[in-house]
Amino acid sequence: MSAFINPFSDFGFKKIFGEEASKPVLIDFLNALLPLESHISDLTFKNSEQLSESAESRKVVFDIYCENEKGEKFIVELQKARQNFFKERTIYYSTFPIREQVERNDYKYNLKAIYCIGILDFAFKDYGDDEDKKRVVHEIKLKNQNGKVFYDKLTYIYLEMPNFLKKENELATHLDKWLYFIKNLNNLNDIPLIFTKDVVFMEAFNKAKLSGLSQDEYASYINSIKGYNDWMSVMDTKLEEAELRIKRDLAKSLKSNGVALEIIQKTTRLSIDEIQDL
Repeated sequence: MSAFINPFSDFGFKKIFGEEASKPVLIDFLNALLPLESHISDLTFKNSEQLSESAESRKVVFDIYCENEKGEKFIVELQKARQNFFKERTIYYSTFPIREQVERNDYKYNLKAIYCIGILDFAFKDYGDDEDKKRVVHEIKLKNQNGKVFYDKLTYIYLEMPNFLKKENELATHLDKWLYFIKNLNNLNDIPLIFTKDVVFMEAFNKAKLSGLSQDEYASYINSIKGYNDWMSVMDTKLEEAELRIKRDLAKSLKSNGVALEIIQKTTRLSIDEIQDL
């Protein structure tokens, strides 16, 4: 078992990046993603629970929602499993800080910048060409038909963690270190030497130590892991059931068309007895 919490658990992610004492860690991580002119010097955590416009609509809860010293908004989301329409979900999320600013300023529309950052424990299957599908960091802005930025105050940043393959001796940038930290933390028993001279990373590792959790925190962490594992088990079961239905439907069709049982068996990998019982 790792000496550190899993950052891909709800508890682990918020423990490392989402507590008041985590501000220096979160600021450093965000600055590693942002261009120099957009660097953050201070952050304020905002209420992560957002209400939709109508009482009938469900509420939205961000993993982390914060604001920098210039009033710019940051939504940081961790997504453990592939989800249909995840990109649409992040676009929907960005409407909340937009609406919040418009409501405050009434008729004024001079909005502050908004950043939606998604840390994904999966890779997009339907985005871009072969080069894009190998990319770790995707930065998306609104652009016109000539590829020129039309509006520079709305930025979506997606980190495809499975695409990050660098080893410890290959880490060249500060962002490389953060990506390595997030991806490998749950498999480490000791702090890698490359991080030991960096105060912010040492702070992040210290916050992530399992031995540093209180009994209540440890219980919350275990429940967070258990909840995710239970959900994945349900999804795996549903997938297996769906695959079996498809195999049986195919076997029925082949059998009704007089295809030999041996060929049906090789095609569907069902047993002869299963095929005969259909």
